[in-house]
Amino acid sequence: MDEFKIKFRGVRGSYPVADKNFLKYGGNTACVEIHAGGHLIILDAGTGLISLGNELMQKYIESGITITDRTPVKCTILLSHIHLDHIQGFPFFRPCHLASTRMCMLGGVNYNETLETELSKILFTKSFPLDLGDIAADLKIMDLNETNYVIFKQGEMPRVVRVNELKTGDFTEDDVVITCYKSYAHPQNGVFVYKIAYKGKTMVYATDKESYPGGDKKLIKFAKGCDLLIHDAQYSTEDYLSIYVPKQGFGHSTFEMALDCKQQVGAKKLVYFHYEPGYNDEKLNMLAEEYASDDAVFAYEGLEINLL
Repeated sequence: MDEFKIKFRGVRGSYPVADKNFLKYGGNTACVEIHAGGHLIILDAGTGLISLGNELMQKYIESGITITDRTPVKCTILLSHIHLDHIQGFPFFRPCHLASTRMCMLGGVNYNETLETELSKILFTKSFPLDLGDIAADLKIMDLNETNYVIFKQGEMPRVVRVNELKTGDFTEDDVVITCYKSYAHPQNGVFVYKIAYKGKTMVYATDKESYPGGDKKLIKFAKGCDLLIHDAQYSTEDYLSIYVPKQGFGHSTFEMALDCKQQVGAKKLVYFHYEPGYNDEKLNMLAEEYASDDAVFAYEGLEINLL
């Protein structure tokens, strides 16, 4: 299926906001829905995941009269890291409580840990009525590292292959291919930056990372020439450099840093993402007057971009 569509479900950082002054851009935390080559790929599982799950559940119910007639939900969730604002929507993702659902969740943690045990400790056990093992869906949780390729072939769930094990013909332009690297410009344990390629188009997801003077050379090389760059833009420059509560070292970028990265990468389009939860619509509108353009747009819940 020739589609490469991106929809923003949650665009906030740190914690969700429910307030009448936050309606234009939305108050949910990080979640981006991608449809590419017939696959549903979800970047991060913040509270924005909940509305996506509700829609998928509705489509599942409408797809058949009985359980055996209905089309199962199939999806893959890629986690940038396991800070709470990027995973807190997962227990409330309704398709994961259906036995027919097939899900993969991929991400990385520290050396002596696994993603599965960390999610179990943080989101379940003591903080939720269910244990992770009680999830009804066919759920596979896999650890990623920088040497992995994630390959989606037509009609199949993803396959993780180490780069030194790749063989000629393992993937083509008709397959969805994901690569990643770990940036340590975010405390405590770094964050994965993802690149998704399909049909000659590429998008890069670079949330929760702080830039450096002169730019982040590793990200610039990784994202070079991409069609879409989704980049962390949590702070205004004024807040970042505040003499009272400076944000340097917090692991987040400014709008100026994101725009500079777009220019050095040569990205065709930039989306500012992961806003400070204290920035209401008025504040973001003011920032948009300075930083928005036709090829540098502000994320909001419901924003859709089609790369094909």
